[in-house]
Amino acid sequence: MFPQQRRRRLMALAAAGTILALTAACSGGSDDPADTSSEGGSDTPSGSISVLTWRTDLVEDGTFDKYVEEFKAKYPDVTEVKVEGVTDYEGTVKTRMNTDDYGDVLAIPGSVTPDQLGDFFEPLGDQAEMAKEYRWINDKSFEGKSYGIPVVGNVQGILYNKRVWEEAGVTEFPTTPQEFLDDLQKIKDAGVAKVAPLYTNYKDSWALSQWEGWRGAVTANPDYVNDMTQTDTPWTDTSDSGVIDGTIYDVVANGLTEADPTTTDWEGSKRLIGIGDIATMVLGSWAIPQMQAAAEAAGADPADIAYMPTPAQVDGKFHTVAGGDYNLGINVHSKNKVTARAWIDWFNHDSGYSESQVGLSPLVDGPVPDALSGFMENVELITMNPAPEGQESLFADIDTASGIVTTDPKYRVQIIDDARSGNRTKQEIFDDLNSKWAEGRADVG
Repeated sequence: MFPQQRRRRLMALAAAGTILALTAACSGGSDDPADTSSEGGSDTPSGSISVLTWRTDLVEDGTFDKYVEEFKAKYPDVTEVKVEGVTDYEGTVKTRMNTDDYGDVLAIPGSVTPDQLGDFFEPLGDQAEMAKEYRWINDKSFEGKSYGIPVVGNVQGILYNKRVWEEAGVTEFPTTPQEFLDDLQKIKDAGVAKVAPLYTNYKDSWALSQWEGWRGAVTANPDYVNDMTQTDTPWTDTSDSGVIDGTIYDVVANGLTEADPTTTDWEGSKRLIGIGDIATMVLGSWAIPQMQAAAEAAGADPADIAYMPTPAQVDGKFHTVAGGDYNLGINVHSKNKVTARAWIDWFNHDSGYSESQVGLSPLVDGPVPDALSGFMENVELITMNPAPEGQESLFADIDTASGIVTTDPKYRVQIIDDARSGNRTKQEIFDDLNSKWAEGRADVG
């Protein structure tokens, strides 16, 4: 990144109350992979480490206790693995990263930009070499070094209640956004989903960011995000961004979502789709086990929870973007990096986490879970290409400078508000987003 661009982005982050950039300026990162020294200076995993996780549910139900027990059995010199479940993971960990005290192993928060990785995390190895063993490491790599390994791979598309769709007479995947709308209308007309054909999770809002997972799948373009940095008009009727946000607008404007989005409830939605009162939600495949569990707890059939691809085809084929979930990284200030690295490798190879989450293994030669085998037979996987060297932060720079911040659900909340009220047409929204994006590109230079 050019120094001038870096300063602009840091100023923007600071204005938004983000503390990471301020901390980065005084953190001491290492450019050398794996400064591997354990507490006693040994290369053998030993001593104690602390692990931060966003999976508070797995801490509470004892799953992590089993993980720790198995890890210590493999490495008997390890005396303690302290696992800390963190609620509001992104916000809490971001604040803790203003100090050195953010665990030895932790999931890298999404707000850490590529150029900040080395300020907070230990490099795990050369990206090209690690890519021979692990998939989806591009996101947490910078200038040829990898700083994180995903715990599981997700595919992106649509989670739905198969029974409800079939009772409405829909048995084939929609191949276009219009067919998707038509199918939702059939579900509404059949009255088989009491709450909504499609549930937005508007109130909790973060779920609206899940629609970003369609980027690349609509046009089967693994460079779509990189291409966005080269145009002033990424929102058109046929572009990925236009199809995504246009579909959100259309489902709301056509009354195919919940009656009052301000009352949506994420936790409650799990049960509602499990029993079939909600037909559809746009979520990554990571959500499958949660909805299946909710269905079973409610006395419904967990096999009703199924997954379909983004409603768009190129050359008669569906495509889906596959990528890593949270990446585990090592605190650059850790005093026990040997054991921290051993935990990461053990977690991905031996814990069985990815299989238990109905996700794809981060290992190149990992298995496909049974619950996704049918879906996988109908799609071609896309792994989004990394940004060209020297432009790793360009998208984030433009995104921030534009004020849109595509990872922030606020702009899609506004789209839903406009679709409900009719204050702006879809085209007026596209024009506004394109204007802001062009300003962001001009500002970044």
